[in-house]
Amino acid sequence: MPPEFPPVVYLPLAEHTENPEEAVVELRRTRDGRMALMAYSAMDRLKYCCGEQQPWMVLPTAYLDNIQQVQPFDLVLLDVIIPEEHRHGSVSA
Repeated sequence: MPPEFPPVVYLPLAEHTENPEEAVVELRRTRDGRMALMAYSAMDRLKYCCGEQQPWMVLPTAYLDNIQQVQPFDLVLLDVIIPEEHRHGSVSA
């Protein structure tokens, strides 16, 4: 990770869960076919970029390697806005 990357990140989840061990991070496919892990530097950014209904978890950035082992991804995108039609709770999601 670049040195300016935040020490903790907020990660979108596929669904709400009370048990962090059962959490499934929501990965997104990019236009060029790579799998991306979306990460947000603050709670307000996650809500703004993903919508109010987005399930999430907070995680120290150092643990992203653990996520990579369980759910492989090609790149990490920080603070990317998800279009309304692809958000949780939208009519077409």
